[in-house]
Amino acid sequence: MILLELFITFLKIGLFSFGGGYAMLPLIRQEVTMTHGWMTETQFIDMLAISEMTPGPIAVNTATFVGNSVIGPIGGAAATIGVALPSFVIVSLLFYFLARFKENKVVNLFFRGLRVVVVGLIAAGFISIIPDSLVDVKAILIAAITFTLIQWKKVHPVLCIFIAAVLGFVFYGVL
Repeated sequence: MILLELFITFLKIGLFSFGGGYAMLPLIRQEVTMTHGWMTETQFIDMLAISEMTPGPIAVNTATFVGNSVIGPIGGAAATIGVALPSFVIVSLLFYFLARFKENKVVNLFFRGLRVVVVGLIAAGFISIIPDSLVDVKAILIAAITFTLIQWKKVHPVLCIFIAAVLGFVFYGVL
């Protein structure tokens, strides 16, 4: 049953991904495009762009969009619950136990190592979408402008999304 398959797939993603939504992207991409074939690479990239622009965590938005595209709103709900449930349970348990062990050297070393893993997962997610995103000089220019505005000019990301959309319209002949 596809509904159960969506739930279990996103439950696995939520359970085995550390570091938040961006760190989950390589696993989501693997499951959605390669393992299950629910989306093409291009559809996945487009869905990521929409997930990034909409309010809320990118992993939850992505799960909702994928589930909705596969079997409609009930699929969106199943995928969203699947991806969020492990975090909810783990954070609830961690809150309880971490308060008791916050000075424990082993716990602190574990989290230090976990931070490094998160950097690698986020980098892998970033690298995996480059070939389908930076398809021409115009796209590279929009990405470079957006990166510069956010990284060095400290322009708010929402304003950068708007600027990138306008540039996309101008560069690709929509306006």
